[in-house]
Formats: sequence, C-alpha cells, structure tokens
Amino acid sequence: MIEDKWLIWRCKQGNRAAFQRIYEKYEGDLRTLAANLLYDKTMAEDVVHDVFISLLGIVDTFELRSSLAGYLKTCIVNRSRDVRRIKKPKTVLADDAGQAPSDSHEPVQRIMETELSRKLDAAMNRLPYEQKEAIVLYLHGQMKFKTIAKLQNVSIKTAHTRYRAGLDGLRSMLNSELREWNL
Repeated sequence: MIEDKWLIWRCKQGNRAAFQRIYEKYEGDLRTLAANLLYDKTMAEDVVHDVFISLLGIVDTFELRSSLAGYLKTCIVNRSRDVRRIKKPKTVLADDAGQAPSDSHEPVQRIMETELSRKLDAAMNRLPYEQKEAIVLYLHGQMKFKTIAKLQNVSIKTAHTRYRAGLDGLRSMLNSELREWNL
C-alpha cells in the first residue's frame, strides 16, 4: 500500500514510469479477473484498458484511501457489468481466460484437463450471474465476502450464500460427468 501511495503521488507529478509500474503490477490479475467474469478474452482486455485509462484521467484528483488493488478490482467488476449489459460475452476456454496451462506432458492428461475445463466453463455459464460473480470474485479476485457483498449491494450472508449456491450448482452439474470419468 505504501508503494501504491508513492506511485499515485508520482503519477500526480507527471511521472509516466510510475503509471507504467502500476499497470505492470496489476494488469495481469485484473485481466484474469475480467476474463473470468466475461468469458471473453478480448472484452476482458478492453475492460482492463478502459479502467487504466479512467485512472489516468482522474489521477490528478485521485485519493487512495485503501488498497489500490481493491479499487482497481472494483472498477473491473463494475465495468464488466456494464459490458455484460451491452453485449453478451462468448464462452472461451479457461486457458484463454488467463489460467495457466497444465505442466503435464502427457497428451492423455492434457486432453482430460482440457475437456474438464470445457465442462467447467459450460457449467459456470449456466449459473445465475450473481453466483458466478461471487465465485469469481472470491476465488480469482481474492476478495472477502464483505467486499463482494458491498459490490453486489447485498448482505454478507447473501454474498456467502450466492457463493455456496454457485459451488453447489457446479457440483450438481458436474457430478454425473465426473462419475463417467471415474474421478
């Protein structure tokens, strides 16, 4: 947080390298978060760039009161919601959403992982958006339920319930398919 405050101060002084450091520090995590919310790599990149352009536009008056990462994640969530209202995102594989590919060198293992990833993506797309968002924000955004509740404008209990209901829904959708694979 101290580094972030210093970087914001440097940006206010017109230091481009400070803004570049902020971008490099957070861009990857924000892109992964946006891709997991939108399931569209291109839209996710656009959302991240929009958020950084917005930050650049307000940096002169911006006051960092808490975590810069939290602020940027909140911006990503809000911008992703705006994009979802305008365009329906297409489904992409989890690897395209920014997750690291497997280190496994066995082709059969890779095929199984790819197929499981596709099934998980399809199941995530069938969840109600509020549940999917709670799961993504908790697991990928590493946000606490208090923060998720604030973003979703619900109680902490409701945010937690959405997360648990989403996991239960995924488990239910995937159980029969996982039994077929003997996993």
